[in-house]
Amino acid sequence: MNSLLERLRIRRLASTFTILATLSAGILIGSVVAHGVKGQESKVDSSDATPLKIPSPRDLSTDFTKIAKEVGPAVVNINTETLPKEQQQGRKRGGQRFRQMPQNPDNNGPGDDDDQDQDQGQGQGGQGQGGMQDFFNRFFGMGPDQGQPDDQAHAALGSGFIVDPKGYIVTNNHVVDKADRIYVKLASDPDGNGPGHPAKVVGVDKATDLAVIKIEADRPLPTVRLGNSDSSQVGDWVVAIGSPFSLNQTVTAGIVSAKNRTIEGGPRGQFQHFIQTDAAINPGNSGGPLVNMAGEVVGVNTAIFTQSAGYQGIGFAMPSNTVVDVYNALVSPAHKVVRGSIGITFQPTVSSAVQRVYGAKSGVIIRGVQPGMPADKAGLKPGDIITTINGRSIKDGDDLVGDISARKPGSTVQLGYIRDGKQSTATVSIIDRSDMEKAQGAGPDEDEGAPGGGADASQSKLGITVADLPSNAPPSLHGVLIQSVKAGSFADEIQMSGLEGYVISSVNKQPVHNKAEYNAIIAGLKSGSDVVFNVVDPQHPKDGGTLLGGTLP
Repeated sequence: MNSLLERLRIRRLASTFTILATLSAGILIGSVVAHGVKGQESKVDSSDATPLKIPSPRDLSTDFTKIAKEVGPAVVNINTETLPKEQQQGRKRGGQRFRQMPQNPDNNGPGDDDDQDQDQGQGQGGQGQGGMQDFFNRFFGMGPDQGQPDDQAHAALGSGFIVDPKGYIVTNNHVVDKADRIYVKLASDPDGNGPGHPAKVVGVDKATDLAVIKIEADRPLPTVRLGNSDSSQVGDWVVAIGSPFSLNQTVTAGIVSAKNRTIEGGPRGQFQHFIQTDAAINPGNSGGPLVNMAGEVVGVNTAIFTQSAGYQGIGFAMPSNTVVDVYNALVSPAHKVVRGSIGITFQPTVSSAVQRVYGAKSGVIIRGVQPGMPADKAGLKPGDIITTINGRSIKDGDDLVGDISARKPGSTVQLGYIRDGKQSTATVSIIDRSDMEKAQGAGPDEDEGAPGGGADASQSKLGITVADLPSNAPPSLHGVLIQSVKAGSFADEIQMSGLEGYVISSVNKQPVHNKAEYNAIIAGLKSGSDVVFNVVDPQHPKDGGTLLGGTLP
């Protein structure tokens, strides 16, 4: 029986193959008949075909074309090199160690003041760690900390534009930060002429992420025309020019999609109020110009909002009016930007309920007063509401910042404020903001792009971000909590990477109970100092901890 079924199955398959073969042959024959093709024998008479011709060039110039031709010659490519530490410091380490690839190149961890704003200002819309900042990336192309071994020179890539025919160039601070060598390629330079023209840093301003560099030129160089960024409006067409992915003189277009955009919370965002654009900006565009339809530079392309480290439709440019002020300060004999301060922190925005309870329709509520600073000496206290400066009403924190930071250190202002519903006045001196930061143990070099702000001296000297212990910590545990360790930093070198969540209970045998004590100890450390940490596992505090240390370079 089974043998019979098998023969029937084979017969059906044979029949099927016969049908398919017949259909295939029919299709082939039909194709030959339809097209008159039989192997290579048939030929088509094409004597009546008209040959194609390349038409004469046509000038299809648009405003974008004119802008690219006009501005392009003044846009430069910037390459930098960071030498290995062995060459920088003249010391050697055993073996080769690779740096970890950071998830966010500029995210060194939040400070404990992420939600605070100093008197230098804070714009609306700033967000701290875990919000927009999670995806906010500055962009080099190749940054110095991106997974390269320490014994190799690191190369970075960015853009810039010439503002003075003598060779003065505006770019981003993060393009040239920590670079040992800077080279500039002009648009007129032939390909293959080496790294470019050597450049020197004239000055940098970390608060706005701007820098001025200079090359020596044997002839006047082409320059851009600066525009008034205040005249830019949402919806205006703009053009971005730069070197994304090392592709020189790349031009993209978009519109101004927002103005006065603050994207970092805390002191880091105090002077960064960007023009937002959807012109395509990618790694390597940093420092390049954002140009309006009049061919005027209205911004410096600085950052992107991204989840992939590439273009996703949102870029940010520092307004040209800010650039002008910073540039003039950096090319001055002091080569730095001096900003006024009175030594307070404040709450940038308050609800209507808070305004009603505190009896103020406008003004700035003081959150903290730095001991020994001018505001403290003038008698101001947390909870006071600053309402006027020299009789002029203050609208918000940005207004306060703009006024105070523009004043010269040594001058005084008359502040009107409300305390317990009563109006009072105080004469307050202005000091240099950098002096206040030094007194706080957090100078302008406190971090290299860390979000939030309010970072302590530990970040700049050691590469560690710390915070006070949470309220539910065991009573027997004291110290500060390690939040993050920067790759390639001193702390990383002494094997503290991976100890996030552990507790530093002492520094150089000095017990630490809170961040203030910790900062005071760190502030006293100098180059060449031995530093020893006692690091405790909070899950096993009775184990006594581990001693980790080294000598500060």
